[in-house]
Amino acid sequence: MTFDAIDSWWWPLAFILIAGWLATDMWRWLGVLMGNRIDETSEILVYIRSVATALVAAVIAQLIIFPSGTLSETPVLLRIAAALTGFSTYIFIGRHVGLGVLAALVVLSAGIVLDI
Repeated sequence: MTFDAIDSWWWPLAFILIAGWLATDMWRWLGVLMGNRIDETSEILVYIRSVATALVAAVIAQLIIFPSGTLSETPVLLRIAAALTGFSTYIFIGRHVGLGVLAALVVLSAGIVLDI
């Protein structure tokens, strides 16, 4: 079955949902099952955590340096300021990811509204 198999408004949404679920959920369940047996300080888990952190850092760097869409219309200094604000909020407010993201969003939104 392909993406163009059914000509209906709901098919692309269902296809993406099913393909996304099949591609990721299996690995999540395997991770849950195997994760209970892995020591948290083992070398393999430290390596996996390092790779995951590097991937997140790379995505953030790409969004700052090579943005797309509306974000590309903002100045690079505004994007850097928002990222630094979000990171410092995360560090100093007790390592809450949501608060760090919210702080970065506030700075970025204010910069867009004020046309900085």
